[in-house]
Amino acid sequence: MDINLLPTLLKKFFAMLTVLSLLFAGIGGTGTETTETEIKNVIFFIGDGMGPNHLEKTKAETGEELFMDTLPVQGFSKTSNYTGGVTDSAAGATALACGIRTANGRVGVYITDPFAYASYPMNLTELCMERGMKTGIVTSDSTAGATPAGFSAHVFQRKYTEDITKQQLASGIDLIWGLSTGLVTPEIVAETGYKYVESMEDILALEDGDKSFGQFTNELWRLAGGSSYPTLSQLTEAAIDLLKNENGFFLMVEGAHIDKHSHSNKAEEMKEALLEFDKAIQIATEFAMAEGNTLIVVTADHETGAIKYKNGAYEFTSGSHSGANVPLRVYGCNDFIKPGQAIKNREIPVRVAKALGFAESAFPRTIDAAA
Repeated sequence: MDINLLPTLLKKFFAMLTVLSLLFAGIGGTGTETTETEIKNVIFFIGDGMGPNHLEKTKAETGEELFMDTLPVQGFSKTSNYTGGVTDSAAGATALACGIRTANGRVGVYITDPFAYASYPMNLTELCMERGMKTGIVTSDSTAGATPAGFSAHVFQRKYTEDITKQQLASGIDLIWGLSTGLVTPEIVAETGYKYVESMEDILALEDGDKSFGQFTNELWRLAGGSSYPTLSQLTEAAIDLLKNENGFFLMVEGAHIDKHSHSNKAEEMKEALLEFDKAIQIATEFAMAEGNTLIVVTADHETGAIKYKNGAYEFTSGSHSGANVPLRVYGCNDFIKPGQAIKNREIPVRVAKALGFAESAFPRTIDAAA
């Protein structure tokens, strides 16, 4: 065989596998939008590792209700990866961003084409950009973490942080803010047309139309912040102010440290991270109430820590992920789910696209890697 033909043959092989998998899954297509848009803005919150008992534990220990529990539409998300096993954040983010399930460790790619030789699934960020909406990603994790990567990149492995960062800087997403990866400098960012920001002062100096790449070094998950050292809720508020426009916007916000502190069973730190995440949800929902035409979706990629009620208290029983259903809270679309309904994680972005007025054939969608 001519070795020069190998890339072409591999591409055809993976294209065939992807088409077959889409036929069996009943998804795909290149669809168009409907003529009416019911929702103008979407703010999608992902509490990494946040199961229902994380909420109950926090409420029991603080003696106060959580704001997310006041949202009018409440149900659950069924989390799993492609094989039906317990998902990690990469496969979980892919389901929530792209409307398809994949293998653990994969980010925004089909299980049948893990290197995206032939194609990859469009994510919600790309769908909204296609319409001309502004887009943003805010996380308390590294900007190259699995969850933000799910909404901004397509790579074989979540650990390929350099590839993720390169794709993010080439994405055209209006703002990507999170912890520093240590991979980029202000000079590198400037070469891609983005402005490098590392403090609230930098963010407040941004002008309309600026694209920004945030590389913070403080603990964004904490409740206390400041002008130089922002919190997740402060970044959420600033992102909304920068993104709001007449064409609408899509913003994904991740509270990553609910998961990180649950892995190590650090109850007090987990509680603080969850309360800060809840504060961000309140800020966004108050904007939605005032603005109108805004969808708020709150869920998780998976549960971490297997929290159970034992001996009169909620306790961690594991340091790993579990397969428990996770909360799903919605504001702005009363028929998103039925009360108490549990839907598959991959159905959530499909319903977000529908709420935005996209036709059923528009999402999930396969993108030709060669295009």
